[in-house]
Amino acid sequence: MTDGTDHPNSPPPEPAPESGGYGFPPGIPAPGGYGFPPGRPAPYDQPAPDGGYGYPQGRPDQGAPGEGHGYGYPQAGGYGYPPGPPAPGTFGPPMPFPEEPGPAGPPGPGQGLPAAPFGEQPDWEAMADRSATERRKKRLWMIGGAVTVLLLLAGGGAFVLLKPAEPGGGGKNDVADNAPSASAPASGSPDPAASPSKSYSPTVASDPALLRDSVGKTNVRMGPEATVPKVGARHELTLKGTPNSYAQGTEAAVDTTKSFSLSARVRNTSAAKGAHIIMSQGSGATFSFELGSDTVNDKQAWVFRVRTNAQGAAPTMVTVAAEGLKTVKAWTVLTAVHDAEKKMIYLYVEGKKTGEAAVPGIWQGSGPLQLGRARHQDAWGGAWTGSINYIRFYGSAFTPEQAAAYRKGELDAGARATGTHAWVTG
Repeated sequence: MTDGTDHPNSPPPEPAPESGGYGFPPGIPAPGGYGFPPGRPAPYDQPAPDGGYGYPQGRPDQGAPGEGHGYGYPQAGGYGYPPGPPAPGTFGPPMPFPEEPGPAGPPGPGQGLPAAPFGEQPDWEAMADRSATERRKKRLWMIGGAVTVLLLLAGGGAFVLLKPAEPGGGGKNDVADNAPSASAPASGSPDPAASPSKSYSPTVASDPALLRDSVGKTNVRMGPEATVPKVGARHELTLKGTPNSYAQGTEAAVDTTKSFSLSARVRNTSAAKGAHIIMSQGSGATFSFELGSDTVNDKQAWVFRVRTNAQGAAPTMVTVAAEGLKTVKAWTVLTAVHDAEKKMIYLYVEGKKTGEAAVPGIWQGSGPLQLGRARHQDAWGGAWTGSINYIRFYGSAFTPEQAAAYRKGELDAGARATGTHAWVTG
């Protein structure tokens, strides 16, 4: 805007000949400068006699429709009024303002509101109502989002509260469960209510064929046809019942001259009669102890068998059997116990005592721990077909109460502290 007086100024540089200069239409500038109508400018309050610089004739607030209205506004007052014949001195027919596309997203201040006529005030009350409505909508969205989050959290809490406990009870201590987890304390089986550890590995990191002892230092090497896959959430030592499907320790895992308890969770898939050995230990000639299933009274039964240190021409065997129980295609927790002070051996199936026998002592073989087979008369026998996991050894003799507590996940801290070895526990 200008006040109409002729202020001194420096002339702009001359455009190139016949170019129109600075974006104006091509051609030689019209007299009066850069394409504006000829003539000199007139004072603000006087009509331009010859239209200088494009100002129309007449004052902005004078004249009837069709006459000069000042500043080149179209007939009827400009700024959105309907177009009319051009005022003298303008650049030609009035052009409506182009409609620029609005910015993406919700309208900002002044956007989306009807244009107020020139000279009139906008409807501030309507604008305030519209703004308040938008704010209310935003608050409702925020409240709705917060309520949704609270409902989801409440639903998750309800799921946790309503989730049934896994078999094995509350399980603060060691447990060998039909659905055990892998988050175990160092000396025993894990809490059945916990989830298996995602980082657990049953093998040594540098040697995937070596089962890792997570409590002691007796690692166990798998035979060529033995595997330890992760089935569901847990690992299982899987054996095929072939000569190359076994696992052998690097040393003996049990001192058979002392008290011990050992346990495993097993699933036998062979219905054949005869010996199916889960674990054993002995020498090159024969075993010191073995745990598995065998034919007893012409039926398969779970057995815990030892060779005693009694003097004689032939070694003496003592067997404790659990007859009349299912031995095929069912996960079962077996626990064998030797009480050196009482000179007794015991067998527990699913935490229940199924048999006991007196022994003068167990013969101490020098051979390593075996999984899936046993030594009989200088030859391997009793190949196991199926899966084994949660193999745990303790340097104490479980009482009947402790054996039952172990199965329930309630083994006392004293017994847990005697843990010596653990393999495939997650």
